[in-house]
Amino acid sequence: MDINRIKQIVGSSNEVDVTYNGVSVWIDQIHENGKMATVHLRHSLEERSEVDISELEEVVH
Repeated sequence: MDINRIKQIVGSSNEVDVTYNGVSVWIDQIHENGKMATVHLRHSLEERSEVDISELEEVVH
């Protein structure tokens, strides 16, 4: 996914479906390098992962 779109999603008050490896996630933080983000599974607030933003996908309904 594009870094600019991720910034829009993080700053939005609307809920946007994003997946990582086919699993629905919330984006918690974009790292300063602009290539990584911290995400967590929608059903598990405690389990966080650092992922490459290119592997995040927006689900369009």
